[in-house]
Amino acid sequence: MSLYRTYRPQSFADVVGQDPVVTTLEQAAKQDKLSHAYLFAGSRGTGKTSVARILAKILMIRGVEDENIQKQIIRGVEDGSLVDLLEIDAASNTSVDNIRELIEKVQFSPVVAGAKVYIIDEVHMLSKSAFNALLKTLEEPPAYAYFILATTEINKIPLTIQSRCQCFPFRAIDEEEIVRRLQYIADQEHIVIDREALRTIAHHVHGGMRDAISLLDQMRSLPKISRKDVEQRIGATGDEHVETIITAIEKKDASAIIEAVRKIEEAGIALDVFLRKLLDLVRTRLHEAIASKQSTIGIQRVLDALLDAIRSVRIAPVPGLVVESALLHLCSDADGKKEEPLHLAAKAEPQKAKTKKPETAKQDPETVEKKEDVQSAAIKSASVEAPELSLDAIRGVWEDIVAETSPASVKMSLKNGRVLSLEEKKVILGFSSSFHRDKVAHPEASRTIEEIMQRIFKRSLKVECVVGDGGNNDAVHEEAAVDLAEAAAEVF
Repeated sequence: MSLYRTYRPQSFADVVGQDPVVTTLEQAAKQDKLSHAYLFAGSRGTGKTSVARILAKILMIRGVEDENIQKQIIRGVEDGSLVDLLEIDAASNTSVDNIRELIEKVQFSPVVAGAKVYIIDEVHMLSKSAFNALLKTLEEPPAYAYFILATTEINKIPLTIQSRCQCFPFRAIDEEEIVRRLQYIADQEHIVIDREALRTIAHHVHGGMRDAISLLDQMRSLPKISRKDVEQRIGATGDEHVETIITAIEKKDASAIIEAVRKIEEAGIALDVFLRKLLDLVRTRLHEAIASKQSTIGIQRVLDALLDAIRSVRIAPVPGLVVESALLHLCSDADGKKEEPLHLAAKAEPQKAKTKKPETAKQDPETVEKKEDVQSAAIKSASVEAPELSLDAIRGVWEDIVAETSPASVKMSLKNGRVLSLEEKKVILGFSSSFHRDKVAHPEASRTIEEIMQRIFKRSLKVECVVGDGGNNDAVHEEAAVDLAEAAAEVF
């Protein structure tokens, strides 16, 4: 089974990156204030269908007293075999006849569950007449019927449909949250992958968790996944050409722009992906210019040209020509101020000039030599900043690691642990009970500890939690047992 199906969220606690939606639905379920119709809108892979199925479980076990029947309903929702749950793909059932058939089925009471739930995916694909046929049933459905509509294009949903539903926007998932989820999956599946590779995947998918997990699944057969491996599979993004283009725009160097675009096309880099990279950089420079009270006319001119180009590049018969035309227009446009484009890249040069002048003006050779000695000493100390990794070194800073750990409940359990051994890049921790071990071994808790150790030792380390210390459980208990009064004080 593919990874994205294996790790599909089965409860609200598993949903990543949609806290406002999850919190609202959880509270509505607890207070028994769930609506008869919902509309979930957001880009692909953000959890719309997964949340719809979780909500369907809650709706369908309401009023069912028998626990065995509840488990049967939940299992039926998860494997798609429950007759009272109908998932409809509106992309392949667009006609009014399909909706009329659905409306006829709504009249029949649920067979097993406490409710009938209809999940209509890609609902924006329905025809106008199909939407009209759905209106009355959506407004006044039977008491046991619930509708959950999902769409990636809410602007195509008629307002009459939107007004009859509770609308929930699903935002693009933050890159850090995608990285944490991918790391959890990699740990569970014993996939060895660099952190930078995970960040590259998270950046590439533009907030889509399903795409990120699918990409990880595609490369899981490799013995170790590096950033280079990811880039080879997703294609180059053109980072190395961004500065070249920016410099060429500033210098109004038309030949450099033509050469850069040629190299981008030869490298097989998608031009719309490259233009997004360029837009990201220009947007950053725009924010910096606003913060430093500088004029933004030149930067806005560049943004307008790039936005026009990215809209046209996908439908152009020769996409490279669109990019060349937009960039050359920036070089030849005489209306723009010459100095404006300099805000795009030349940000650090004034600081260099300031730091050099006092050195040359004031200092004699002796002081210069002394300063060089100080600088070389600083460089040496910086290079030795990462402490030597050894079992004694980890034990020496263990109290600091415990002190930095949060929340308090994890810190309490961590105090119960002891550093047993160091195996390559794996730190083995022993605990006196499985309760404390499981608390620290939880993915979020162990990730926090690993990040603290990475900050101290400047390298990636893994945490493995065990009960006892290989046969001397009493010693672990005596040495690391936590005072209950102290633990209670920390937690409360």
